[in-house]
Parts: sequence; C-alpha cells; structure tokens
Amino acid sequence: MALIYPPVGFHFIVRFEGLLLKYPGIPDIGFQSVSGINAEVSVEEYHEGGENRFKHKLPNAVTYPNLVLKRGMLIGSQLMQWFKDSVENYAFEAHDISVILLNGDHLPIQGWNFIKAWPVKWEISDFNAEEATIVIENIEFAYQYFRRLDVTSLL
Repeated sequence: MALIYPPVGFHFIVRFEGLLLKYPGIPDIGFQSVSGINAEVSVEEYHEGGENRFKHKLPNAVTYPNLVLKRGMLIGSQLMQWFKDSVENYAFEAHDISVILLNGDHLPIQGWNFIKAWPVKWEISDFNAEEATIVIENIEFAYQYFRRLDVTSLL
C-alpha cells in the first residue's frame, strides 16, 4: 500500500495565457507566493411561517476574492506592461491565468484556471535606506471565476 502525503505548496508555476503575444518582453513565471484561491457560496436564509425550529438555508451566488501574486520586482515584464496599459490607457483586456502546483519531479499535480482575469491593483514594498531588502511587488487580479484543472490537461 502506497503512502499518500499532502502536497507541499512551495513548488508552482503561473502562466498568463496570450500575454506573450500581446506584450513582448520578459516572461512572467516566477512568483514568491499566490493567494486568493478560494470560493464561497453565500447563503440566504428563509423563515417559513409556522416553523420556529430553524430557518431554511438556500445557496446564493458564488463569490471569489482577488487572485494575489507576490514576487521580487521585475523591470520590463509583460505583466507590468499589461498593468500599465490598463491604468494609463484604461484598456482593460482580460487574459486567463493558470496556477499549477508541481510535485518534486516538476510534474503537475493540480491546477487552477482563472477565467478572464485583469489587473486591479499593483503594490510595491516600501523603500528603506536602513535595510538591504529586495523590492517586492504584489499584483492583484479580479476574474470571473476559476475552475480546477484535470492533471492530464496539464501535461
């Protein structure tokens, strides 16, 4: 019987679908962290007349938080050009983003595809002359929804 261990979350890649065709430059693949991979179904409560023991709970819309990517600042990247185009020209073009978790052999074990994502926030860490730290950028994306990807589609 094989032992199955939960995967570790430090080995992953991020892909931006169609970004290389639109913006030539440094490809964006290396990120320090990814957060915001969750979905929540809101609940509507309905009180039925004459029933005092409970309220009926009904599913409502699904909500998704922003996808947040964090890395050391990269000058001249495709991602920076995409964000700049969005902010300066108000030209919001959606692209799919895939986050793929890898195993120790660099093979995909799980993936998530964020549909029609666009940049909504870019934040740079503080500059401090007393510390020799790397400049970190946080990039947030809004998106329509996400779906889990079948491992066979990632190979």
